[in-house]
Parts: sequence; structure tokens; C-alpha cells
Amino acid sequence: MARTALMHVMVQAAIKAGRSLARDFGEVENLQVSLKGPADFVSAADRRSEQILHRELSKARPGWGFLMEENGTIEGDGVHRWIIDPLDGTTNFLHAVPLFTISLALEKAGQLVAGLIYNPVLDELFVAEKGSGAFLNDRRIRVGARKDLSDCVITTGIPHLGRGNHDRFLTELRMMMTEAAGIRRTGSAALDLAWVAAGRFDGYWERGLKPWDMAAGIVLVREAGGFVVDGEGRDKMLETGDIIAGNEAVEKRIAAVISAR
Repeated sequence: MARTALMHVMVQAAIKAGRSLARDFGEVENLQVSLKGPADFVSAADRRSEQILHRELSKARPGWGFLMEENGTIEGDGVHRWIIDPLDGTTNFLHAVPLFTISLALEKAGQLVAGLIYNPVLDELFVAEKGSGAFLNDRRIRVGARKDLSDCVITTGIPHLGRGNHDRFLTELRMMMTEAAGIRRTGSAALDLAWVAAGRFDGYWERGLKPWDMAAGIVLVREAGGFVVDGEGRDKMLETGDIIAGNEAVEKRIAAVISAR
């Protein structure tokens, strides 16, 4: 695929941050780790990745704003805003599980217009720009075509210690277990969405996410022909933190199952 100037900037920044993460992943037992909250760790690798992304993107596009997991909001020109998760899947990373990503999205005038999700260990780079399709390592990707949940593998996030409504999740999971062919958890919301875009998973639902967890993945799924809504069927995922994704039939079926509790 021929990359636009914007996507070239995003890819170069992600690759530089990815090199840093890959080096740290190889030395994961030696990382200096601080406790950010119950079962929610932030590592030195996380902070280094974010610093690289901020530096490279600021250099290439001076004056644009940022929303970052570790360093919060940096006001910019009021039109463009980078939404960054420098290490989605931190717990996986710290346990030497190679399922983690850099997630980078661009919001322009309140609309998500570009997304990138990169796993530097598996060397898988997912990119999408609004109106231009979605790609994995320069190969066009599409969401899966299955329509019946009985044929589908659905992915989700499991609320852990100190996070989320456990009772609600268990009710939703119990209902989904009776409908789907299989249920998976990767430990990275960004990766879940990228794999839905690539057709590896047929659908996805989760609650209680942050904008940086899902912004890039929303662009990818939509550009891969999929549908993304919040728990009420609206385009308010970044505000509510709830998300459902899949092809049109699967998204609607997941919504019907989890709302029937």
C-alpha cells in the first residue's frame, strides 16, 4: 500500500517506540516496575514508549494536541489530537506474554480519522485511515463474514481486581457462553479490535475502557467493513467506555445478547 504523509509519520513513530518495547521485553525481568493501582502496573517501558511517541509526533506535527494514558492531556491547536496508549497489555508484557501493542489514533475536529496498532514482538502493524481501508503489514484486511454466533469466536475483556462490575460481566458472559462457538481474552483491548478487523475474531465486547484503549481499533474495524457502537448502540464509545464490534450481523447479535440480561 502507498502510505500517506500522515500515516508515514504515525508508522515511523510507532516503529521507534516499538524498538524500545522489544528491547525491554527481552529484559522483562529486569524492568523497574511501580504500582499504579490494584493489578494495574505501569512499567519503565511504558513511560519510555510514550516519551518516544510524544517526541516523534510533536516533531513531525508541531502544535497538535495529545491525549495519553500516562501523561494525560496536552492542549494543541483545538483541531488535531493524538490519542495514545504506549503499551496496551502491560500485564501481559510484565509476564513475558507477547500479546501487547502500541495504539495510536488521530482525532480531527472530533472525528477519528486514522488508527495504528503495532505489536513489535509479532511484527504485526495494523493501519487504517478514514475512507482508505484497513491493512495488516500492507495487506488489505476485512472483518469476518460469519453471521451466526454459533459459528463465531468472540473476544472480551474480563474485569479484574478493583476494576469493573464483576456481577454484570459474569451475567453477560454466561449468556454469551450459550450462544457463541468460543470466547477468548487476549488482555489487550487494542489487539482485540485489530484482530476483529483482520477477521481472526468475529466480534468483541467490553465495558469500562478508556479512549486510548479503543480509538485506533475503532478506525481499523470500521475501515475493515465492520461496525462499532457503545452498549446503547450509539457512537459514544469514547465517552461511555463501552464497546461492541463486529460485522453488522454479529455486532447486533452481541448487543441483543448482553442487553437481554
